[in-house]
Amino acid sequence: MDNTPFHSTPELAATDRVARIFASQRSAFLADPLPSAGVRLSRLKALKAQLSRYQDVLADAMSRDFGHRSHAESKMLDLLGSMMELNHAVAHLKRWMKPSRRSTELLFLSNSVKVMYQPKGVVGVVTPWNFPIYLALGPAVAALAAGNRVMIKMPEATPATNAVFRTMLAEVFAEDLVAVVGAELLDPGVFTSQPFDHIVFTGSPGVGKIVMRQAAENLTPVTLELGGKSPALVTRNYPVADAARRITHGKSTNAGQICVAPDYALVPRERVGEFIVGVRQTFEQFFDNNTAGNPDYTSIVDERQYKRIQRLLDDARSKGARIESCGPMPVGNERTLPLQIVTDVTPDMLVMTEELFGPILPVVPYDTMDEAIGFINERARPLALYCFSRDRAERDDLLSRTHSGGVSVNDWGWHVVNHDAPFGGIGNSGMGNYHGEEGFRELSHAKTVFKRHRFFPIDLFYPPYGTVIQRMALQFFLGRPDPALGASNKH
Repeated sequence: MDNTPFHSTPELAATDRVARIFASQRSAFLADPLPSAGVRLSRLKALKAQLSRYQDVLADAMSRDFGHRSHAESKMLDLLGSMMELNHAVAHLKRWMKPSRRSTELLFLSNSVKVMYQPKGVVGVVTPWNFPIYLALGPAVAALAAGNRVMIKMPEATPATNAVFRTMLAEVFAEDLVAVVGAELLDPGVFTSQPFDHIVFTGSPGVGKIVMRQAAENLTPVTLELGGKSPALVTRNYPVADAARRITHGKSTNAGQICVAPDYALVPRERVGEFIVGVRQTFEQFFDNNTAGNPDYTSIVDERQYKRIQRLLDDARSKGARIESCGPMPVGNERTLPLQIVTDVTPDMLVMTEELFGPILPVVPYDTMDEAIGFINERARPLALYCFSRDRAERDDLLSRTHSGGVSVNDWGWHVVNHDAPFGGIGNSGMGNYHGEEGFRELSHAKTVFKRHRFFPIDLFYPPYGTVIQRMALQFFLGRPDPALGASNKH
C-alpha cells in the first residue's frame, strides 16, 4: 500500500476552484432562476459604484501590467466604455425584460402568444489582455442584466489588473453570483470545458475555434468576438490629411493593440505619398516625435508580443517592403514601438495575412473603387470596416457590397462604444452580439408561450381526420392540389 501523502498542486487547486464555483453558481441559479428587475438593477448599480471607486487603482494596475499605459487612456477606453454600458443597461433594463406580445396565426385567432426572456443560467466570459476591464465587463453587464450568474476568466498577461478586479467584485458580489478566475488557471481549457449555459469569448480566430470545439462537447452556445484585418478605405473625395489623422489615432491608441484598430489602409495610388506624410505628422504631433518614456504612449504588453511584431516586420522587410518608423526605435528592454508604416506590400507578407494587433500600418494603393472593394472581399470578413468618404452613394455602395462586423464612417472604432447598438463579428471575425438590447437577448432564452383560451375548438382538428371543417381549413390555407400530378387523394 502506498502511504505517500497526496499534495495538491496550484494548478489542481485552481481546477478544483473552477469546478466548485461553477457548481455553486448553478445551484444558486436554480434557487433563484428569475431575478426581478429590482434585483438586477441593484447588481448593476453596485457594479457602477465599484467601477467609480476603483478607477484610479484599476488604471494604475493596467499600467503596471503593460509596462506603461497612460491612466487617461485606460480610463477613456476601459473604464468610460464600461460605465456607459452600465448606464445604458440601467436605463433600459425594465423595457428589455417585458414579455413581447406576438400575433397568432389566423388558424389560432383569439388565443395569445408572447415571448418571455428568461435567464440562461451560468455564463462564462473569457477576456483578452488588451482591454481587460472593458472586455470583461461588457459581456458581464449583459449577463447580469439578463439575470444570469457570471464566471470571468481573466488573461494571464494582466496579473495586477486581475487582482484588483477580483477584489473590486468580491466586495459587492458573492462568488455564486460573480466570480473571477485569473492566471492561476494554467490551462484555459479547464474553464471553457465547463458546461456553461453560454460562453462569450474575445480573442483570436485560432483560439476561438478551440473554444467552440470545447463548447460543442456540452452543446454550449457561444458568442465569439475574434478580430481580424479591419480595412480603412480612403476614397478620392475625402481629405487625405484628415483620414491620415484618424487612422493614425486608431493605430497608436493602446499602441494598436485593439481588435477593431484599422489594420491596413487602402489609399488612391496617386495620394499614397500625401497620406504617409499625414500619418507621420500626426504621430509626431501626438507624441512629440518620441514614444520612449512618453506618458501618453502605451507599451507593447510583453516581450512575447514585442517579438511577434518584430517577426512581422522582419518578414515584410525580407520580402521587399519599405518600412518607415514614425519615431526613434526603442533601445534595450524598451517596448514602446513607434508606428511603423509599411509600403510596397505583397499578399504573401505576414503583415497582409495575420492580424497585426500592434503599431504597424500597411498602406495598399488602389486605382478604382471596384479594385478596392474586391481587395476587401477577397479576404476574410473583418470585425470592422472604416470608410472615409463624403459621397453618400459611394458609401452606400461600399456598405452593400462588403461584409464586416461593424462600420464607422469617416472615423475609426466609435461604433463599438455606442451601446444602443450591437457589437459582434461575422465569419472569421466572430459570431453573435453583445452590448445593449442585443446583448440582453443574446444571453437570454426567448421562450415562446402560447395560451389557448378555454373555449377554443382545437378539438375539431383531432382524429378521426377528413371532417368537413378540416377539409375546409386545409383548402383555405393550402389551396387546391394539382390533379395532374397524380398524388393520392386519401386523407
